[in-house]
Amino acid sequence: MRLHGFFRSGASYRVRIALAMKGLPFEQTSYVLRKGEQRAPAYLKMNPQGLVPALELDDGTVLTQSIAILEWLEETHPQNPMLPKDPLERARVRAFALAVACDIHPVQNLLVLNAVRAIGQTDAQVNEWARRVNAEGLDACEAMIAHVPGPFCFGDQPTMADICLIPQLVNARRFGCDVSGWTRLLQAEAACMALPCFAQSVPELQPDAE
Repeated sequence: MRLHGFFRSGASYRVRIALAMKGLPFEQTSYVLRKGEQRAPAYLKMNPQGLVPALELDDGTVLTQSIAILEWLEETHPQNPMLPKDPLERARVRAFALAVACDIHPVQNLLVLNAVRAIGQTDAQVNEWARRVNAEGLDACEAMIAHVPGPFCFGDQPTMADICLIPQLVNARRFGCDVSGWTRLLQAEAACMALPCFAQSVPELQPDAE
């Protein structure tokens, strides 16, 4: 398989973690987002949205949207599951993952931040926007699992919730969030980063890291 992405892309980061968790080998092709390389005609033919990641399978099939890719991986490679067996717990894990992937990440990604700049906001105002989006969203995530046993987001095994959380904490720090108050999220982060599948997937260890 080939993962089309970018080392700093939070959505690409999620897929790297999941592939490593499942023990699946893959190659990477990088697109520098700030240069607009993901808008090149060849990539748009593969992914008309012009977003990363895209996962190209061995037979040439292309999957897009990180959560859809995670779900496909879970359904086709059941080893090291990313979702619990109980339907109610599965729903709770998905709700947490989607809170990050749908409600926090999209409104602080490069596309939106560039749109905010385009309507006349300064770099300082743009960064404050991103900081606030991360802080408010992760405040809610902290509350969602405050009373859920750990050490991971939902119990003693990492799930799709953790796979979405870890990249978002990286983004939060990058935009200057004070993460010290998110004690439950930090507990989950520490548990995750002790695992090779998370540790090897960090942005700074990727071939295209700058």
